[in-house]
Amino acid sequence: MSGTSEDSSWWDSLYRPAPSAAQLPPVAEQRPPGGEQRPPGGEQRPPGGRHGGRGGKRRKLPYVIGAVVVAAAAGIGAYLVLPAGPSAQATGYLPTGSSPGQDAQQTARAFLRTWDAGHLRQAANYTNHPAAARAALKAFGTSLHLGKLTSTVGSATATASSPANPRETVTYAASAVVAASTGAGAVSGTWSYHASVVAYQERQSRYWYIAWAPADLAPNLTTSTHLDAVSVAPRVTSVTDASGNDLTSYGDAGLDHIAALLETGAPPGDGSPGLDVELQTNAGKPLASTAAVVVAPKNVSGLATTIDAAAEQAARSAVAAHSNSSMVVIQPSTGKILAIANNDGYNDFALTAAVAPGSTMKTITSTALFNEGVLTPESPVACPKAFTIQGITYHNDNGESEPPSTPFITDFAQSCNNAFSTQWAHLTDGRLAETARKYFGLDQNWDIGIGTLSASYFNAPASASGSELAQEDFGEGSLTASPLAMASVAATIDTGTFQQPYLAAGAPRVSATPLPSSTDTWMHEMMRAVVTSGTAEPVGFGPDVYAKTGTADIDGQGQPNSWLIAFEPSQDVAVACLVVDAGYGAQVAGPEVRDFLDSY
Repeated sequence: MSGTSEDSSWWDSLYRPAPSAAQLPPVAEQRPPGGEQRPPGGEQRPPGGRHGGRGGKRRKLPYVIGAVVVAAAAGIGAYLVLPAGPSAQATGYLPTGSSPGQDAQQTARAFLRTWDAGHLRQAANYTNHPAAARAALKAFGTSLHLGKLTSTVGSATATASSPANPRETVTYAASAVVAASTGAGAVSGTWSYHASVVAYQERQSRYWYIAWAPADLAPNLTTSTHLDAVSVAPRVTSVTDASGNDLTSYGDAGLDHIAALLETGAPPGDGSPGLDVELQTNAGKPLASTAAVVVAPKNVSGLATTIDAAAEQAARSAVAAHSNSSMVVIQPSTGKILAIANNDGYNDFALTAAVAPGSTMKTITSTALFNEGVLTPESPVACPKAFTIQGITYHNDNGESEPPSTPFITDFAQSCNNAFSTQWAHLTDGRLAETARKYFGLDQNWDIGIGTLSASYFNAPASASGSELAQEDFGEGSLTASPLAMASVAATIDTGTFQQPYLAAGAPRVSATPLPSSTDTWMHEMMRAVVTSGTAEPVGFGPDVYAKTGTADIDGQGQPNSWLIAFEPSQDVAVACLVVDAGYGAQVAGPEVRDFLDSY
């Protein structure tokens, strides 16, 4: 049946031949001639003045048979019989059983059959509260997106009954085809359940009624609850690295948290949803322990992530050198996240940190200046000891400076801040933020495959100007970044093309414009100079490593945050390391990255 149709059913369109007299339902299966009426109350008698108890002899009403014969002769299919004359009654049911139990079963059967057929008005009229019953029947069909309904009457048991006032509880079994929605492809299935109704004979009347209660339709229904068919997402029973090792085996709190998140729901395309019928409050809140499984979801066993066992072990060993340390390793050619390592408890700073990136931001600033045609690596750029803008003065660390003839590549390698702050006027109108977004895929939500979680791991305000923009040019101010984002910056420079990092396949990924070839070549030169003659020279990186150090001062913090990003094309890896409240990038984060690359 259709849950939204009141007086039509899934079988109404089928041809049904007129029944023979032997097949006819008893006389009381009547379609009411008018609107809904309440049943006769208390001591009222049925229309026509007829009344009687169980001991009274039943009238056969032969004129009803005659009406059916006429209908059959006319070839009219009939489901309900319309008796003529003053004895017609709009509500209740007139059974023909030889005992109260049989009468109750017939009454229950009449109610259930008309409900099954979708004749909601008639089904409601078999109850003692037609209006409430009809509303509930309609709501039942709507909330469950009800299809075919089939009910079978079971036994009848006397309940608070007496010979003068028979009252019976009748059990029934129901099979309902339900769905999570009406849309194409919605999960559907057959919900089978058992319920019961109470049928009673009206006093001083031959008519029986269903004593209306919401639970007549399904167990535990009340006036303050309703049923709903809900889609159940497939779960993940275990999460592994790329080799099949359980992700929780590494003992990394961040990985444990990621595994727990992944287990709550399978990535798109994995597994298949199930279907439950559950009780909800009228406000739509599910009631605990009421869900009935209609279709079990197809869960995913052993969801593989991109975590590489060798990379994860090397990263875990490297971050063990300092507390509050975290590291992310990416494969630049694919965007696969090879390692997420944390030595910061459950903070998972590798993904969740939102702190200033320090001088690692100079990679993006330099890219923007190259793309704007303002500078090349050999352009002379002074780095004054102090630079004042809008009343705010910026000083280089330890009073360092570079003369006006200094090549920009040297300013970058030595990480001299005011060589960058003085370039702010070339990057107004959101050019710095646009470079981060357009070429590095930053400052927009990434779905890296952790269930439905989507997040931005970097933020550069597009409205920055003046003093704020001058700060952002060297990685301070309102900028925020995570190791995941900065490892991706290194990976993008390695290959020249952004590949959004991901941990589990299946989710759509962000794309970006490839770096101009000249810009990418220059950024390779700049980051290599950091290793050979700049701030990372003391770290002792190998001959194929490109890097950028970062030191970010944080107000109220004892020591600055230590950063280093690097890539090594021969191993197809890019790394970012953040050590919170630790010191200079080259002194703390640098050795951790070196240890990783040496052992990977």
